Amino acid sequence: MFEALNGAPRLLLRQELTPLQTDRFQPTGFADLGAAVYDAPGSKRMLLVESAQSVANRLEATCLEGFGPDISPELVGLPYVRVKLTGPVETLTSSLIEAHRINSPFIITNDAFRTPFLERSGYVKGKPIDWKRIAGALFHYDPNSLLHGVFMANLEDGRVRLPRALTGFIEASGVQEAASGGVKNNPLDPSGRIRAVNYDQNVYGNVPYLRTEYTAESIQACFNLDLALIDGYGLEREAEELLIALALYKIRRFLRTGLRLRTACDFDCEGELAVERPTGFSVPAECDLLQHLQECIRICTDKKTFASPAVTELVTNCVLKADDREKADKATAR
Repeated sequence: MFEALNGAPRLLLRQELTPLQTDRFQPTGFADLGAAVYDAPGSKRMLLVESAQSVANRLEATCLEGFGPDISPELVGLPYVRVKLTGPVETLTSSLIEAHRINSPFIITNDAFRTPFLERSGYVKGKPIDWKRIAGALFHYDPNSLLHGVFMANLEDGRVRLPRALTGFIEASGVQEAASGGVKNNPLDPSGRIRAVNYDQNVYGNVPYLRTEYTAESIQACFNLDLALIDGYGLEREAEELLIALALYKIRRFLRTGLRLRTACDFDCEGELAVERPTGFSVPAECDLLQHLQECIRICTDKKTFASPAVTELVTNCVLKADDREKADKATAR
């Protein structure tokens, strides 16, 4: 399916987008910055609509069952690590939804996982790293961690760091502000004088607000799949095929189902997903990618490339942070 990609260092994709229902859209806002507006060469006014980190989160979410922690039913058999947390809070989490993925303290500090991972990866504190063994171990337990990157700062002396193989962002060009505003009405007491006994913050009464949206000449989602990085992992051919198919499947799913980014930011695809590099390749349809991905999962399972069972189950005991324990003790004492 991916013969046209042989020897190519990158797969670069671009999808033109257009706002639904109106020309206006709401970009992501950054703390202490607001919207990321900048000037491109030639004085073209640009706007970062969605950052690489945000798009990574959205791509990861495409393969979850609901909001997680488990993988979607059509991808059952793809490995990941699921953790039952016990103690002050009892819940489930997994390497698919943890902020640090497989480097989550709930995973990597658990000896039931840490010890076999060290053995499989050959990682030893202070000694040279065999990156192919590292990649093989990560693929064994959670192939998604190879696509989205991982910095295993919590493992031994913290030298294992793999960048994202799949990166995406959304940007707009020729942008102009569209200022507006509104008010959140309090029909009970517009003045805000009536307040709850235990909450005296300025959130009562009518609350007027300003809002800045944008219009743009063009909006595009860009994706970069680092084929050279994947090839450098030294995995078996079917494992490489799985990573490429999984990456493209996530992109197709995101463009079909995930383009309502915020309340006032909803996009639609305009035209087809374009391949900028390499020439001669076209991205298969979502259904074809899923079928190929499921076949790769079956082959990797039969060849015992994956963990068995595919879902590595852990139990991690938790405690409250010291100051939170003190607060809880004082509250109990009252």
